Amino acid sequence: MHTELIDIGSNLTHESFAGDRAEVIERAAAVLVTRQIVTGADLASSRAASALAAAHARVLWSTAGVHPHHAAGFGPASSEELRELLHRPHVVAVGECGLDYHRNFSPPAAQRGAFVAQMELAAAVAKPVFLHQRDAHQDFTAILREFHGRLVGGVAHCFTGGVAELEDYLALGLCIGVTGWVCDERRGGDLRAAVPRIPADRLMLETDAPYLLPRDLVPRPKSRRNEPMHLPHIARKIAQLRNQSLEDLAASSTRTAVGLFGLDHRPNLR
Repeated sequence: MHTELIDIGSNLTHESFAGDRAEVIERAAAVLVTRQIVTGADLASSRAASALAAAHARVLWSTAGVHPHHAAGFGPASSEELRELLHRPHVVAVGECGLDYHRNFSPPAAQRGAFVAQMELAAAVAKPVFLHQRDAHQDFTAILREFHGRLVGGVAHCFTGGVAELEDYLALGLCIGVTGWVCDERRGGDLRAAVPRIPADRLMLETDAPYLLPRDLVPRPKSRRNEPMHLPHIARKIAQLRNQSLEDLAASSTRTAVGLFGLDHRPNLR
């Protein structure tokens, strides 16, 4: 492969990367994963992601948001801090935000309130949304419909659903982020059926590192830690499912990520 890939969702501020974060970035670049968007999941990680992106200009960008797991603590001060972060040019999206009724670490009503507040913020600052949804499709899409036409775009991060959910998201104008879930022979069947149906100009690639290590990776790291350097492995699986070349997938997914997030710099490829 001679075309770069962009990992639109890596959690590089995670403690598992504390000892070798620079090497993780270098390993990714060595396999042409030349740009990454570092996910913010609460105020602290959003601040850390912004600082990391600022220290690695033209290689890393970040998001700023509050995941539904942390929604119970969301308030007006949270919105103001996120707004300040989002004025920074390297902070390119609002999120990770959305709804998660699978675990309900925060009450559903609090989740909905935090989600709506962050959607309002995204509309105000004209930046796309980086979205999370689990076991909350109906409420999630209802809120998205309220904001349809007011947002500059968004991505269904770590999409694991099937064709029906995909069609709903595409109708709402969302892009789709696909992770190594597609490599999981136990749980990824619905996603594998949906992947060929994603328009090329809506599909983006992500690892969600250090989570979601591809199950079919050989050899599997002893630590079971996922890294952005495994994005080409995920891309090969997706290209196979879509019956397209890896080069074409790399080119289209990179073009889509650049367009949605405004990543105007093209790094020098090795």
